[in-house]
Amino acid sequence: MADDPNTKRATTTRRVIVRYKTKPERAAENQQLVEAVFAALERSQPEGLRYATFRLDDGVSFVHVASVETDDGSNPLEAVEEFRRFGKEVAERCEEPPVVQVATLVGSYRLFDR
Repeated sequence: MADDPNTKRATTTRRVIVRYKTKPERAAENQQLVEAVFAALERSQPEGLRYATFRLDDGVSFVHVASVETDDGSNPLEAVEEFRRFGKEVAERCEEPPVVQVATLVGSYRLFDR
């Protein structure tokens, strides 16, 4: 279902897509850091976050998709130590730096179901 600006929500929803390309020799390290973030999320189970990361078939490009749905607009990822560790040296791991784009949901089939 499309985002409806006329719908009253108790929460603030922000959807972000991030794409970047790692240096070939740093792609496996990047994936390990991403996997550590997801392991931490599984342990902590933060509310208000839907998050996925994809490694593209070129082996060096990554795409992160996040939907932050919190009352105050805060991003639960920022409280995860493994996410901060992932972000700390991302520029050094990248051949093409992260490009962050805010996205408006047009449609979804089970991707962001509750």
